[in-house]
Amino acid sequence: MISKTMNAAINEQINAEMYSAYLYLAMSAHFEAENLTGIARWLRVQAKEEMEHAMKFFDHVLERGGKVTLKKIDGPETAWPSPLAAFEAVAEHERKVTGLINGLADKAAAENDHASSIFLQWFVTEQVEEEANADAIVQRLTMIGDSKNGLFMMDHRLGERSDD
Repeated sequence: MISKTMNAAINEQINAEMYSAYLYLAMSAHFEAENLTGIARWLRVQAKEEMEHAMKFFDHVLERGGKVTLKKIDGPETAWPSPLAAFEAVAEHERKVTGLINGLADKAAAENDHASSIFLQWFVTEQVEEEANADAIVQRLTMIGDSKNGLFMMDHRLGERSDD
């Protein structure tokens, strides 16, 4: 059985993961409108992944005899001045999520909640990958600078992301 405090903390994380999906969908819509369809696709796939994360937390709470309480999801920004600015926001957001996941892992350890500790290890590892991916895109976009050809190539490359 999951404790009330761990249950509440994971409910907050469900909300944070759903907000992440909203944020990435908003970014996807923005870049689709800008005709940067590869960037839009990458962000849409990322939004789907964030919803899958939310559902993992959702299922964990239910499997542990807890109660899922869904809350209002704040609306994200809807425009970014450039792909670089958007991916800098992605990188910053992923660092914030890493902090939230680490906080949950600390709480699970403090409560001797071994089931949640084991469950959260997947997310700890996942966040390393999420941050590395976002940082790599920021670095590439920084290298590209104002090059239209570079942006075209980067857009094409990001559009190759699979949603499997």
